[in-house]
Amino acid sequence: MKVFYTIIFLSIVFSAASQDSVSNKYGLKVISSSAAYKKSIVQKPGLAMTDIKAAIPDIELDLRYAGSNNFTRRQLYPATKTTYLRRNAVMALKLAQLELKTKGLGLKIFDAYRPYSATEAMWKLVKDERYAADPKKGSGHNRAVAVDLTIIDLTTKKELDMGTAFDNFTDSAHHDFKDLPAPVLQNRSMLKQTMENAGFNALETEWWHYSLPNVNEYDLLNLSFDQL
Repeated sequence: MKVFYTIIFLSIVFSAASQDSVSNKYGLKVISSSAAYKKSIVQKPGLAMTDIKAAIPDIELDLRYAGSNNFTRRQLYPATKTTYLRRNAVMALKLAQLELKTKGLGLKIFDAYRPYSATEAMWKLVKDERYAADPKKGSGHNRAVAVDLTIIDLTTKKELDMGTAFDNFTDSAHHDFKDLPAPVLQNRSMLKQTMENAGFNALETEWWHYSLPNVNEYDLLNLSFDQL
């Protein structure tokens, strides 16, 4: 009888794992269960989802998609007191924060991990790859290796002037746009150099967006913040 129940249990486990590995309607593998996620990091602890605020307590958060203060004017995922990235991305982010602290500065995060379902919701509102990730591809945010952020003064908590607001989808937000005051160009350059020194790559059309290299090597995730 014990063997019988063991076989039944294993069949349920393997059935669930099989369901987790089924591709979505775009042919993409999207991890959506805690069990499948845990299985995916067994041999790769550097890919574990890590609480950014716990790892970097003095980092500031202003999670725009957890509320309506974003270009969609809608809340795309539940309000949360922290956010997440893969462990190797958090360690890189910590290096950037430490470098800025020597100058009395720090980082403020607008968005980090974003569940795949949030990308699908965003795409329904704005079907334009200049402004939103196509669910057919997924994004670095869904893979938990991309972060949107800016620099703040640690004493005043005031953001440095970057020339445009976050989620400004005009040429003036591009890294190669130079028709800006010298202090703004210096601030952008400092953010870019700091993030690149830490191991991130810049997205040329958005001064605030950085990701680890080889983004597509990471699994897409559709885990809720409660699951994390």
